[in-house]
Amino acid sequence: MNEEILINFTPQETRVALISHGEVQELLIERAQNRGYVGNVYLGKVNRVLPGMQSAFVDIGLDKSAFIHVADIHSSQDTPIEKLIFDGQTLLVQVLKDPLGSKGARLTTHISIPGRNLVYLPVDKKDGQIGISQKITEEKDREELKNRVRMLLPPSFQGSLIVRTSAAEVSGAELEEDLHFLQLSWQKIHQQSQKLPTPALLHQDLNLMERVMRDIAEQSTTQIRIDSAENYKKLREFSQIFMPKLLDKVILYRGERPLFDLYNVESEINLALNRRVNLKSGGYLIIDQTESMTTIDVNTGSYIGAKTFVDTIYKTNLEAAKAIARQLRLRNLGGIIIVDFIDMPTLEHQSAVLAELERSLAIDRTKTAVNPFSSLGLVEMTRKRTRESLAHQLCQVCTTCDGKGEIKTTQTICYEILREIVREHRQFNPKEFRIVAAPDVIDLFLEEQSTFLAELSDFIGKPILLRAEALFSQEHYDIVLL
Repeated sequence: MNEEILINFTPQETRVALISHGEVQELLIERAQNRGYVGNVYLGKVNRVLPGMQSAFVDIGLDKSAFIHVADIHSSQDTPIEKLIFDGQTLLVQVLKDPLGSKGARLTTHISIPGRNLVYLPVDKKDGQIGISQKITEEKDREELKNRVRMLLPPSFQGSLIVRTSAAEVSGAELEEDLHFLQLSWQKIHQQSQKLPTPALLHQDLNLMERVMRDIAEQSTTQIRIDSAENYKKLREFSQIFMPKLLDKVILYRGERPLFDLYNVESEINLALNRRVNLKSGGYLIIDQTESMTTIDVNTGSYIGAKTFVDTIYKTNLEAAKAIARQLRLRNLGGIIIVDFIDMPTLEHQSAVLAELERSLAIDRTKTAVNPFSSLGLVEMTRKRTRESLAHQLCQVCTTCDGKGEIKTTQTICYEILREIVREHRQFNPKEFRIVAAPDVIDLFLEEQSTFLAELSDFIGKPILLRAEALFSQEHYDIVLL
């Protein structure tokens, strides 16, 4: 798939946009103050083993203890976790998943060091074993590639290798350089693990610009534009060493308009933070993200273009399937995803919509799995989650609604205040009360609720004064006892 890569750099933040067919397909953001941890190798210390959960907490120097499951411990072979590790043990681990919400980072002892064309698994006991990327499907090509790599391995080689898709297009010399780089990286990690105290960071993955060059840029990439002269030089130096075939595609953007404005990326970022996604036909999606799952509701909206209502539903669902696949990539939504397509009366239409969804998801670099329509007409799917979603990266919980997405009405707040005054009168018996609240709440007391306020004042035998506070949110109020 031909695509352009745009890199917008500032000292505090690097943003990458992948453009294909004139649309933003994926957004990657890395901030200097909170770089992700995936791929980092640490020397950690086991804090607590939990036999009941077959897992353990490990201190790797982050704010929250990281988490490791028995399945992610090297050479577990169905052995209970309490027989593999113990409290206080030093453990060489790698981060599989960044901390998400209240959860700490997910760890593994299966260390893997990725290069441009090869991935090195240095602690794998199957010395010399070579795996081939699943994207290389022809058995003949797989065997040929495996033999090419095997010829490069020295007799003393330890660990195993995974051959990436890009390796099919490079020379033996380039593969040899990649292997040499990976072995040196592991040697450095191993040496540091022998002398540093725990917890310690032993190896940090490449920065976002370099990872994009290593993992995403391909021969089919038309150009890689970057708007920083200093980092343009660094990126070319990195490319010249590790991927010289991409060197000529790295271009310095010198235009007056910001790079992301030129390609309409800024507006796409804002749209990707909205619940509602409009479809070209007039239909729309409603996307709601929670900590445990994401739900996507498909609606016809104003679309009436098909001959019959059944055709309208079918065409809206087909368009929605393509849009959903793009939104998952754009927003980096992961975990469990439930899609509520518009009900379709025929199995033929259901099958076609499901096929379109799977076809649109096929270009996703992140692993996905889609289940057939359930008896309730829902499509359940999963998408691997390794980092925070776009919304979690760029947004925070609303201080007004506290993340509920709704706030109490002014009438509800008025009644809460009236009940609170009764409680405080019985407990403290002050001389008078003063209500400090948002202007809309005070206005309601002065208008529709003025009778109830006067009746309450008569009932408790105390004056009730009002004061509007412009800085208060609608749900925020104080009752001052005087």
